Amino acid sequence: MSEIQIKRYALGPVAANCYVVYRKGSHHAIVIDPADRADVIAAHCRDLGVVPEAVLLTHGHFDHIMAADEIRKKYQVSIYACKKEKELLASADFNLSKPFTGRPYTLEADVWVGDGEKLTFTDLSFEVLETPGHTAGSVCYYMREEAILFSGDTLFAGSYGRVDFPTSSPADMVHSLRDILFLLPEETLVYPGHNEASDIKTEKRYNAAVASWGGGRER
Repeated sequence: MSEIQIKRYALGPVAANCYVVYRKGSHHAIVIDPADRADVIAAHCRDLGVVPEAVLLTHGHFDHIMAADEIRKKYQVSIYACKKEKELLASADFNLSKPFTGRPYTLEADVWVGDGEKLTFTDLSFEVLETPGHTAGSVCYYMREEAILFSGDTLFAGSYGRVDFPTSSPADMVHSLRDILFLLPEETLVYPGHNEASDIKTEKRYNAAVASWGGGRER
């Protein structure tokens, strides 16, 4: 199989990671969390020689979705999001666009997905893992064969997403990390919603979440 290519672009007011994912030699790509600046994302796609086939949202906060509708319209593609994120995406208060930017923004996905669903596109396949905690409808997109995880704001390198926003749940975050993500193969590469990449082995040992529930070594 062709090599997976992952390009990361930190965009928007809080530098959220937007990923353009494609196979080497392919002209089809998936855009994950188009944070802002649709023109910049389109320019990068043009330079890479790829055309987006779909937009995948890990969750509905404003800093991950502000370019989603423009990308959808430009390329005539569908936006995928968790069905449990519908209320948050539809509320400028819940998705934080109004309180954080003063510019209310809402969004409706084209395809609502749930835990365990397989999303298959021309060259790429993803498994949906529901990982509530940061928001009720947070999901990760797992490429099982390639051992690649796009974790959104559930899991960061050394940390995890805030749990004090609308629909957040500290208990759900613990469950999502301990009982879902940290059970993935240790070699799984983690591409988070902010900052640099990591892997499951490192996060199981050093992530701040582990110390908070009494396992692993404290940082």
